[in-house]
Amino acid sequence: MSDPAVSFARAEATRTHPLTAAFAEAQRFELDPFQVAGCHALEDDRSVLVAAPTGAGKTIVGEFAIHLAMLQPGDKAFYTTPMKALSNQKFRELQAVYGESEVGLLTGDTNINGNARVVVMTTEVLRNMLYAASPALHGLRFVVMDEVHYLADRFRGAVWEEVIIHLPPPVRLVSLSATVSNAEEFGDWLDTVRGETEVIVSETRPVPLEQHVLVRGDLLPLFDDRAGVATALVNQELMRLRSPTGANVDTDRRAIEARPHGGNTSPRKRTHRGGQRPVRSATIHRLERLDRPEVVELLARANLLPAIFFVFSRVGCDAAVQQVRRAGVRLTSREERDEIRQIVDERTRTLEDEDLVVLGYWEWRENLERGIAAHHAGLLPAFKEVVEELFRRKLVKAVFATETLALGINMPARTVVLEKLEKFNGEARVAITSGEYTQLTGRAGRRGIDVEGHAVIQWTEALDPQAVAALASRRTYPLNSSFRPTYNMAVNLIDRFGRPRAREILESSFAQFQADRAVVGLARQVKDAEDSLAGYEKAMTCDRGDYADFARMRRELSDLERKGDRSAPAHLRRQRQEQLETLRRRLQRHPCNSCPDRETHARWAERYWKLRRQTDKLRQQIDARTGTVARIFDQVVDVLSALDYVAVDSGGATSLTPAGATMKRIYGERDLLVAESLRTGIWTELDPAGMAALACCLVYEPRRDESGTGEHGLPRGPFRAALNATEELWARLDDLEQGNRLPGSAPVATGLAAAMYAWARGGTLDRVLDQADLAAGDFVRWTKQTIDLLDQLSIVANPPVATIARKALDAIRRGIVAYASV
Repeated sequence: MSDPAVSFARAEATRTHPLTAAFAEAQRFELDPFQVAGCHALEDDRSVLVAAPTGAGKTIVGEFAIHLAMLQPGDKAFYTTPMKALSNQKFRELQAVYGESEVGLLTGDTNINGNARVVVMTTEVLRNMLYAASPALHGLRFVVMDEVHYLADRFRGAVWEEVIIHLPPPVRLVSLSATVSNAEEFGDWLDTVRGETEVIVSETRPVPLEQHVLVRGDLLPLFDDRAGVATALVNQELMRLRSPTGANVDTDRRAIEARPHGGNTSPRKRTHRGGQRPVRSATIHRLERLDRPEVVELLARANLLPAIFFVFSRVGCDAAVQQVRRAGVRLTSREERDEIRQIVDERTRTLEDEDLVVLGYWEWRENLERGIAAHHAGLLPAFKEVVEELFRRKLVKAVFATETLALGINMPARTVVLEKLEKFNGEARVAITSGEYTQLTGRAGRRGIDVEGHAVIQWTEALDPQAVAALASRRTYPLNSSFRPTYNMAVNLIDRFGRPRAREILESSFAQFQADRAVVGLARQVKDAEDSLAGYEKAMTCDRGDYADFARMRRELSDLERKGDRSAPAHLRRQRQEQLETLRRRLQRHPCNSCPDRETHARWAERYWKLRRQTDKLRQQIDARTGTVARIFDQVVDVLSALDYVAVDSGGATSLTPAGATMKRIYGERDLLVAESLRTGIWTELDPAGMAALACCLVYEPRRDESGTGEHGLPRGPFRAALNATEELWARLDDLEQGNRLPGSAPVATGLAAAMYAWARGGTLDRVLDQADLAAGDFVRWTKQTIDLLDQLSIVANPPVATIARKALDAIRRGIVAYASV
């Protein structure tokens, strides 16, 4: 029999939230409490922040928002993601639910059904729509911001805050985040700038995670089985292995060798690959690591596949696949191999045969047929998507991946293997953080398939079990703002709101909220007060004259009357009396004095001046606090003013010049340099290939190990002249920025210019990749960023640059760059 209390609670929830109940009933699995709470908040017309572990199913709350929008004719919902790959994936998922006609996709280089009621897009696209006041915003009811913790990203994070601040007030925001340690603080900020926002935090994984350390052929529990993870008591067997002395050699060897071996045992029985040489010493320097093929086979025997091996190096990922292949490992049946070949051939049929050869297609397909693959940013996007699809279908069983795979893509595994707990951050090898550990191991455990997920750490000489336990048991992943005003942001804010209001808006950013939480509340009060002041001013308007002037004189008269002091010297009393009589005569002669509604206007005027005094005090409080973001904004405006993008009149009011109006539509790290280059006309002599190469110089970021830019192989003629002029212009702008206490920007990078020039002139893929010294995926990524910039130039530039940019765009959007799998 069912529990009466539970039955009553369910009936009550159905009565109060019928839309949530109907939506939950249609799902394949019962919704978790945090998912239900999120849906209830949306049904109650509140915004919501959901912070939950990877794989917990927080996107169901976003899908409910879309469901609500689709229930009302004319309502729209936008679903934003930080990456094009995620947008593509969500686009396909929503198409399967609502049909092709109702779902659109906007990712900068892809525009499919952009006027649909449900549109999936990258966050940058939505930001640009908001600044342009796009008609597509009409009817927008919900915006889902998936992976909202990306606002901590130092390069792109500001976009998330811009969107959150500028969305129209009626729009309800669904913020989906990984588990962060300051979710409540972020939720408080959302509540301040977006209105009532429900904060829902869940740290419960839907599939429990078992943590293991792989020592030779044995999977040892990281935590003591009797104590559990909550106590973070490390398995004492691991601690003995960590001992730097050989005191317990014989004891530890007997302990390890006495454990059960072989076969298809569960990890709790500590599988061991028979035939290995016995452990010679418990000292960590003597413990031998299994090579990758042996680890894959061990997991296969223990029924722990599919697995993702995080390697933290592209070269390491590719080398791992080759190593497993050379060992003859095959994880698929004949039927699975046939299915893999059919899927791969279908997904890549539009690629040219000569390009397939350059991309190593045949070896890549054979590896997939064995059930193994690599996944990293150097792969062609089409190849990555094939790997993801085959892994989700359980056809590929072992993927060697860099950490980018952990960032939101729906690719869960039964097991996650970490070969090392440190990575190269571009400058040095550093230990991964507990947040990164949680994000990586969060891929383990497939909801509805696995009873538990498994995280496997491979033993290394430097492994400290206590440190691993700390990583596994902590959830310290703070969300810190990276918001910083840009030139494009400044001109858009000034154009829409004027400089004073723009500063107040920036005071409402999460960056300022974290620097001084009180400022956000004060700025909100000022904004609300300004709205009320405008209403009061309208209410006290008199058709007979300037009532604000009349009210000001009445206030002066009242103040003088209150200041009357009988003990004051006679000459001061006479002076005050003369002022009173003068004011009274002026009031009597004022046209508003004879208005029949004079006293009604007076009541509104009194409210106006009272609120005005309060607002002035609030402004003083804001000015007295640390206005870090607004000060940076002022420095940005000073640069824009010096270059005549912003005009400042004698009263300090700002407005955009024609050059500033152009900059409104230029987005990216180089917005000022691009705008100045267009205004000074230094690109007018370029041909399409030269324009593509120069645009590439402005978006390309060289690798840290890449040698100096140099001029070897760069095109000559008009390109060289335009490049030199651009570099000189950058130097002048950098000096100006430094003089205004701004950090400046990196020099123009020419490392990919020669290859992009060759590609635009029809060069073959093998020649261009060799010239670029880049993997195919990297070349496609930089080319698409070049296309984004050229697309902007084709819209905002004057002829002939706009025409040349369009031709350049068409010249490089070909072959593997033009291939789209959506």
